[in-house]
Amino acid sequence: MARRWHLLTAVVAGGALLLQLVLIVDGQAVLAETDPPGLATRLGRFVSYFTIQSNLLVLVTSASLARDPARDGPVWRVVRLAAVVGIAVTGVTHFFLLRPLLDLEGWNWVADRMLHMVVPLAAVVGWLAFGPRPRLYGGEVLRAFAWPLAWLGYTLAVGAASGWYPYPFLDPDEDGWGRVMLSAAGVTLVFLVFFAVASVVDRRLKPAPG
Repeated sequence: MARRWHLLTAVVAGGALLLQLVLIVDGQAVLAETDPPGLATRLGRFVSYFTIQSNLLVLVTSASLARDPARDGPVWRVVRLAAVVGIAVTGVTHFFLLRPLLDLEGWNWVADRMLHMVVPLAAVVGWLAFGPRPRLYGGEVLRAFAWPLAWLGYTLAVGAASGWYPYPFLDPDEDGWGRVMLSAAGVTLVFLVFFAVASVVDRRLKPAPG
């Protein structure tokens, strides 16, 4: 059952990423405004989204767990934790901050729902049900937390240089740098809470696989 669930999660994540990529290559205004930039710029922006990175981590870790549901290792623990927490934050942030701003139709709507709702739900449910755990002993949390911090710094730096930001709550042209710093602090706090919750759950639920 664990192998089947992880495989299903990997297939859904891979399908969602592929669909979104096809839409971008096709030139549809999915990750841009009404006038999409050139293909190279679109692809660069595609991989700059936290949504895409978190779904990619879910794809890689779920595919690996489909082969070995009890996989372990120091690097593996960090990547798996980053994937689970990252995709959970992706789903929550999208639901509360981004979903009300979107008006998508057709395949754009399908890709959005898969990336922001279906994959997060499948990944979190799979982690709760099948683990693997225990895998967290303190150091893994700090190392996994480095990824969202690095992404945030990269996003703000690239945005300041290019004028493009992947999410409106990080765009100073919307409400100024004060609001951006407040949003960044809020996102950081959300990650801290999610990492803390993941650590508690990892220790308190029964080991899995059994």
